Amino acid sequence: MSYSTAALVGPVTLDDVRGAQKMLSGVARVTAMEGSRHLSQLVGSPVHLKCENLQRTGSFKLRGAYVRIAGLLPEQRAAGVVAASAGNHAQGVALASSLLGVRSTVFMPKGAPLPKISATRDYGAEVRLHGQVVDETLAAAQEYAERTGAVFIHPFDHPDVIAGQGTVGLEVLEQCPEVRTVVVGIGGGGLVAGIAVAVKAVRPDVRIVGVQAEGAAAYPPSLAAGRPVAVEHPVTMADGIKVGRPGDVPFGIVGELVDEVRTVSEDELSTALLLCLERAKLVVEPAGASPVAALLSDPGAFEGPVVAVLSGGNVDPVLMQGVLRHGMAAQGRYLAVRLRLTDRPGALATLLGVLSAVDANVLDVSHVRTDPRLGLTEAEVELHLETKGPEHCAEVGRALREAGYPVIG
Repeated sequence: MSYSTAALVGPVTLDDVRGAQKMLSGVARVTAMEGSRHLSQLVGSPVHLKCENLQRTGSFKLRGAYVRIAGLLPEQRAAGVVAASAGNHAQGVALASSLLGVRSTVFMPKGAPLPKISATRDYGAEVRLHGQVVDETLAAAQEYAERTGAVFIHPFDHPDVIAGQGTVGLEVLEQCPEVRTVVVGIGGGGLVAGIAVAVKAVRPDVRIVGVQAEGAAAYPPSLAAGRPVAVEHPVTMADGIKVGRPGDVPFGIVGELVDEVRTVSEDELSTALLLCLERAKLVVEPAGASPVAALLSDPGAFEGPVVAVLSGGNVDPVLMQGVLRHGMAAQGRYLAVRLRLTDRPGALATLLGVLSAVDANVLDVSHVRTDPRLGLTEAEVELHLETKGPEHCAEVGRALREAGYPVIG
């Protein structure tokens, strides 16, 4: 689903982004640009992946955090900094603060992935867990700043942060000067705003497309209303773009410079993450895979050459396991079934023989004999199967029914 944007004005200039680029020299990596043959075939023109998942700390967030903290006055640095984040901004602030010799405190949601919490501490920050979503964590961090005098480093709603993120856009133009479309995931909007400022100032003909998760899509209603509108209880696996309200500063820039905002489903995010892993050999978190999800959902909508910005790779292994399974199911490569059979010796072996005959690989078996729902001679079996696609799933179902097994789920 896509939405057109309305015209508003923002306060970040190309000179700001170029100044940030000089400041980040030797700090942030110039990340790789990798071609994708599979996506190029789907879109019908070259598609390149801008690999910010390979940036220091695993995401683009170091860029904006460093520029913001480096710009503080000496007395502000002495007071320390505080930030709020689901993980990527937290790590960016922690590392930037350590590099600049500034004390940092980072508030993170209670459900933040454990690897992100651990990494933030390892980069030198004091971590405090508060709230369930980023917006609640932001409020706690802002209260801490008011109470202690620490400088609040917003993850997206500040011109310096946006200028730092915009350096990704300058690299895109340098690495792919023929680019026609840049696709970027959107949470609060700092990354897409910065990229839009940099790219549109040099190449106003380039189309900028933002992507949000359907369950956390605050920009479409905000753009329709002409002001930031909060989405209550955002829900998505993509914690990096799980933001309930656009930032005031990036919202103005998005309205002025971003050509379109699209939304993608959880199934599409899962499939995109799986594709990045299998085809591009890149570990990407769901938020970072959102541009790829947009390309997969509507490949004919993007004029090439296309650059998809993979914004981060800090994915929780537990989440990765679930997302990959979800993505495989969406592609018809994973099938879970429950069925009943007669509880007698050899019954399970007979069932597995039926599955073997249709070349379904059994990953896991759960065999229940005692349950009030079951008859005296019945057993219930739950099977997790690896399959080869939708047609193979249908073939497995037919084989089970023809063998007389009542599938109940």
